[in-house]
Amino acid sequence: MANITYRQVADYMIPNLTLPPEETAIRLGKWGMMHKDYLLKNKKVLFTTLLTQGELYQHCAEIENMARDMFDTLVEQMKVTEGVTEQLKEENQMEWICRVQNIEVRAREIVNSSLIYT
Repeated sequence: MANITYRQVADYMIPNLTLPPEETAIRLGKWGMMHKDYLLKNKKVLFTTLLTQGELYQHCAEIENMARDMFDTLVEQMKVTEGVTEQLKEENQMEWICRVQNIEVRAREIVNSSLIYT
C-alpha cells in the first residue's frame, strides 16, 4: 500500500499527489500530436488513464510510427496503382504534382480515420 502524505489547506487535508515520471525524450510529430489532441477532446477517460499511468506519450509515439508507416505505404501503393511514375514526372511535372497531392490527401484521410481518430 502506498504511503500518502497530506498537507493542510485551511480546514482541509489535501493529498500530495504526483504523476509518475513519463519519458521526456519522446518527441511527438504531427500524427502523434493529432492523436493526443483527439484523446484530450473526445476520449477523456482514456487520456486521463494514460496520463496518470505515465504512458500517454509512449502511446502517442506508437500511433505516430504506425501512422507514418501506413501513410508512406499507402502513397507508394496508390502511385503504382494509378501509374504515377518518374516518367510522368519528367514528361508533365504539373500533372505529376497534382496527382501526387491528390494521393497524399486520400492517404491522409485513410490514416486519420483508421488510426488517429479512433
